[in-house]
Amino acid sequence: MFNDLTQQFLPSTIGGLTIGAIYALVALGYTMVYGVLRLINFAHSEIFMIGSYASLFVIISVGVTAPLTGIALLGLLILLIVVSAAVAGGSAILLEVVAYRPLRRRGAPRLAALISAIGASLFLQELFALFIIPDVFGRPGRIDTAVPRIVDRDVLFTIGNAQVRTDQVIVLLAAVIVMILLDQLVARTRIGRGIRATAQDPEAAVLMGVNIDTIVRLTFLLGGAMAGVAGVLYAMEFENLRFNIGFILGIKAFTAAVLGGIGNIRGALLGGIALGLIENWGAIFFGSQWKDVIAFVILVVVLLFRPTGILGESLQKARA
Repeated sequence: MFNDLTQQFLPSTIGGLTIGAIYALVALGYTMVYGVLRLINFAHSEIFMIGSYASLFVIISVGVTAPLTGIALLGLLILLIVVSAAVAGGSAILLEVVAYRPLRRRGAPRLAALISAIGASLFLQELFALFIIPDVFGRPGRIDTAVPRIVDRDVLFTIGNAQVRTDQVIVLLAAVIVMILLDQLVARTRIGRGIRATAQDPEAAVLMGVNIDTIVRLTFLLGGAMAGVAGVLYAMEFENLRFNIGFILGIKAFTAAVLGGIGNIRGALLGGIALGLIENWGAIFFGSQWKDVIAFVILVVVLLFRPTGILGESLQKARA
């Protein structure tokens, strides 16, 4: 038994880091919106789904039928990330305008916004299942949609008994680069200062000349763009999409945000990686069929014993 565990540990760690990076990118959208509006945007999982299908649309439009390498692969990945981030970010802004802004301007309670988020989530799922997937992709909306392979799964190097594939390295590198860019944008730019000021004290931010509506739009845009990037990496890694792929993954990403500290950008990154690792390590002991259960148990335990998460620092406390 012990030998089996040691044999599986390193491969499970590599897999955990890969899926954890995707969780972290999606968790960023949850944590940024919560930090600014104190709102749990449960429709964010469908923004991730939209980004995934946007990447599939680009792959089909370009006509990729075999894995790419070198400059061709790099160019396609950049195109996929730009298009999916733009589509997902734009969808997130539209979601804010339609589902949240009218409630916010009327001073509606947060429960109303939560109900609106759930309604928007179900609407987007059914919209894709009934119309978008059949009409745009010509495939039944409630059946899994295959994604053409764009990168070979060659083994680049080994760590102990763990083989590290090309696709895993791409996922990790892309996720880390995007995370660092977002962290620096929030920490060092004028837009970031506006986001932090709004998160800390909206009334004072208005007195200082901050346009709250603009900051809210930018927050949804950035969070949606992160979900779009996650959608590209998910489609490339798992090569399989479905109209409701965001449901379970969205809950796990929310768990990651809570685990790291909801409202904390670096906490979302830490929480996503930690959740991916814990899931995969837990699967060694209990089997892969228990991965989802492990994630939800973690959510309950964190809420019971450390509701502020690992870091516990909100967005407004980020360094000025």
